Amino acid sequence: MISETDRARIAAAIRAAEARTSGEIVCVLAQSSARPGALPVLIAAIVALALPWLLISFTEFAVERILLLQALVFVLLSVLLLLPPISTALIPRRARRAAAHRAAAEQFVVRGIARKKDRSGILIFVSLAERYARIVADEGIAARVSQAEWQAAVDVLVVQMRAGQIADGFIDAIGACADVLAAHFPRAPGNRDELPDRIYLI
Repeated sequence: MISETDRARIAAAIRAAEARTSGEIVCVLAQSSARPGALPVLIAAIVALALPWLLISFTEFAVERILLLQALVFVLLSVLLLLPPISTALIPRRARRAAAHRAAAEQFVVRGIARKKDRSGILIFVSLAERYARIVADEGIAARVSQAEWQAAVDVLVVQMRAGQIADGFIDAIGACADVLAAHFPRAPGNRDELPDRIYLI
């Protein structure tokens, strides 16, 4: 999704941001958050089951040929519908966004942000397939900063993503988040980095 050079740029941006604040910034980039489940296979099965009736009605194929075509259609259609862009498109937009929202909440826990002592960590989460971007703030920050204040960082991120500049989007969002964090959680002597400075790709 992004190059090693871009990952290094993002890590450097996180280090620079955290030099100004006691807060922690974690970035996660997901290829996709929604899972299609059994729907693609179900569609392929329905089409494959309907195919013999059409072939019997409109052709004089032998039974063996019809069964072979049925099996081929099922396999090919299953493979086609399981391709990420197609399987994602089969899921309703609301369900895709809900899945991305859940994935962001899960990553917040998995990456250990909630274990930070003063609860001043944030997650910058992007799910490409769902075109979803969100900043999740821990309760120490959420008590002082409204979600609306993070919107400027989200807006910058979305603009860059639409232009195909994923790394630049993260770097700009990190900078915007650092401004908010530094205002409420300035760096103090003795602060140490509790979480890795990197972007996670899932």
